[in-house]
Amino acid sequence: MLISEIEEVGADIGEPDCKLIEPFVVDQSTTSQSLSPWLLDYTSQNTFMINSDKILTLVDPKPTLLEKYQNITKN
Repeated sequence: MLISEIEEVGADIGEPDCKLIEPFVVDQSTTSQSLSPWLLDYTSQNTFMINSDKILTLVDPKPTLLEKYQNITKN
């Protein structure tokens, strides 16, 4: 599961039309959820383009998870 800011961008048909900004993987293997940067082992990028048809579900995170994410991604 990912938590991320997402932005819809204009694109031609077939081109990526969503930007994931600072996506983090939610690790639920412990009693407290931990967050780690998505694809950290492969890139240092923190924004990713993706086709909206690859997104299965969009939900609002629980306040505690959102607060944890916001604290990690503060500039």
